[in-house]
Amino acid sequence: MAQLSYLAVLAGCLLAALWLEPILRVNVLRRWRRLLLTLLPVVVVFVAWDIAAIAAGHWSFDPAQTTGILLPGRLPVDELLFFVVVPICTVLGFEAVRAVRTPPGKPRRADSRWSAGDETPDGPRGGDVRGDPQRATR
Repeated sequence: MAQLSYLAVLAGCLLAALWLEPILRVNVLRRWRRLLLTLLPVVVVFVAWDIAAIAAGHWSFDPAQTTGILLPGRLPVDELLFFVVVPICTVLGFEAVRAVRTPPGKPRRADSRWSAGDETPDGPRGGDVRGDPQRATR
């Protein structure tokens, strides 16, 4: 059972953050292109970093607390999932703070400095209700 410890922590993180998507309508998962563009550099850099540290003997993982499934470079699949789950939870939390700090009826405009192709001049596409004046009554 201890081999599922790492996965249990990741599952707990997801459970603690995923409710923000439907309740606060943060639309992080709906804007999947933006999320993938956010995850890609994190996963690439930190997986490479971990593999290099493992190869150099500076970093290791307790096999008793991981699934034992190893990817190339002796990287546990649990660690790869960490680099996906934690950034998703972080983005969900960030967008939740933005959602509650934006006054009802005021749209959150798309940030013109960074575009993922899922924005409109009034905000993200895909059923985003954050700019909807009726949001306060829902």
